[in-house]
Amino acid sequence: MKGFAAAALALILTAPVALAAEPVFPPASRIGIVPPEDMLVSKRFSGFESEEKAAAINFVEMPAAAYGQLVNGLTKEALKRQGMSETSRESLKLGTRTGVLIGGTMAGPVQGRKWVMAVKDEDLTALVIAQVRGGQDGYSETQMRDALKSIALRGPVSVDEQVSALPFRLGDKAGFRPVRVISGNSALFTDGPQDTIKAVEQPMVIVAASLNVPIPPQDRRSQFARAALNSNQILKDIKIERSESFRFKGQDWHEIVATAVEAESGQPIVVMQTIRFESDRYVRMIGLTRVEQRDQNLPRFRTIIDGVDMSL
Repeated sequence: MKGFAAAALALILTAPVALAAEPVFPPASRIGIVPPEDMLVSKRFSGFESEEKAAAINFVEMPAAAYGQLVNGLTKEALKRQGMSETSRESLKLGTRTGVLIGGTMAGPVQGRKWVMAVKDEDLTALVIAQVRGGQDGYSETQMRDALKSIALRGPVSVDEQVSALPFRLGDKAGFRPVRVISGNSALFTDGPQDTIKAVEQPMVIVAASLNVPIPPQDRRSQFARAALNSNQILKDIKIERSESFRFKGQDWHEIVATAVEAESGQPIVVMQTIRFESDRYVRMIGLTRVEQRDQNLPRFRTIIDGVDMSL
């Protein structure tokens, strides 16, 4: 009997131990989760995705001070305008952090389920957006909620490291420096000492790769480009000077140059938007400069978008 007990004890001690899964952080992201089974780190944005199960989890990093305004803005009406019908809302307590998790269904041409979660840390607000397209196939409600609630946050990551994790590569930056990366798919650049830029006191460039957006057919790309420019909430009184499509480097491009007014300050500016289309995605560049600096900065904007490598 003693021999049997000893053997049983040895078996217990040597048996594989089921360890809690560790959170996975996408490259250069401060936000991580334990993703659902078979969901992989996305190469297109900061987060995870499964093409087979038509599911994605996107991460957005925001300042800690943005949490209150963000949560107050997540009303049923606001979510509905964004194509989400709310079905549940839960306050979260995740260790020392607080948050909110909202569940719902996707309205519009693409049907499915969607979740929005905001979590506040001392120096960071984490916004996590998850969706499963289609019916009840794919991941269950429990699987998605468990993944979201497994959120982990880590310390700051350098801007250069964040830029290196973008789903495209930047060549000649034309003297601009990176300020911040947003959602793992876009980056803000400027030329000047200020990181917080008011009234376009310094020229700015935003370069962004598309996220889960169908590429418009060729005959609608001019309309698509104009709509994209007009949807920019920091601009008003947009007057297009030039709008043209062309082929360059084996790709379809569309470029707009326009005058506008910076909405908050009323500062007159010039905006340049260039979009490079591929078969399954696009990269969009928006450059903003004061009117008196247009001749100096418009060629610099083109240098940046010309040097983007989309072959990752």
